[in-house]
Amino acid sequence: MGDFTPISTLDGDGSFDAYVARPEGESKAAIIVIQEIFGVNEGIRRKCDGWAKAGYVAYAPDLFWRLEPRVELDADVPEEFQTAIGLMQKFNQDQGIRDIEATITAARAAGAEKVGLVGYCLGGRMAFMAACRTDGDAFVGYYGVGIDGLLNEQHAIGKPVLLHVPTADHFVLPDAQKAMHEGLADNRHVTLFDYEGLDHGFAAEMGNRRDEAGAELADGRTADFFAQSLA
Repeated sequence: MGDFTPISTLDGDGSFDAYVARPEGESKAAIIVIQEIFGVNEGIRRKCDGWAKAGYVAYAPDLFWRLEPRVELDADVPEEFQTAIGLMQKFNQDQGIRDIEATITAARAAGAEKVGLVGYCLGGRMAFMAACRTDGDAFVGYYGVGIDGLLNEQHAIGKPVLLHVPTADHFVLPDAQKAMHEGLADNRHVTLFDYEGLDHGFAAEMGNRRDEAGAELADGRTADFFAQSLA
């Protein structure tokens, strides 16, 4: 359904690839799918294809293009998981936000009147950062890591944000989850949903991490959120 398309950087001094999936008919809204630490792999491309079937133009920018362009890794293969950790540690998140902003710009230039963003793992963190730093229209984060350390930026949030928080996330420990809930409780733009007993990666499209019931519940909430926020 989709293919890779070059996106110009904000500075115009280069370009990076984004997987783009388009609906059969016209669409007035776009959704940017922000990768995990495993690159724009089959699971992320399936996310895009699903949004295209729902009537959105979906983009998944290759955020690791400066490190290893078009890398695809499998979370269930230990060696590849370690490679992904290494890439994450080298990744410049501020540059990544600029690449996300460039993707928003490209989506609007292609005709999208509104642009939503949804990210997973590292992408969940980036979605929260984007809510604070970009002009997107709606933002969703699944099991975003380190959001408790970004709470001092939340004053800049002016559009709807939805966060999915699995309570047994071994990368986002209970103290961090508590800080998120307490720190965001008074922010009228932000909604958090807890998923009791579920772990990091529960909404992955494929592989051992997926929890079918949890994924369906969270994805349904995300679909409803975008249907309202991007209308």
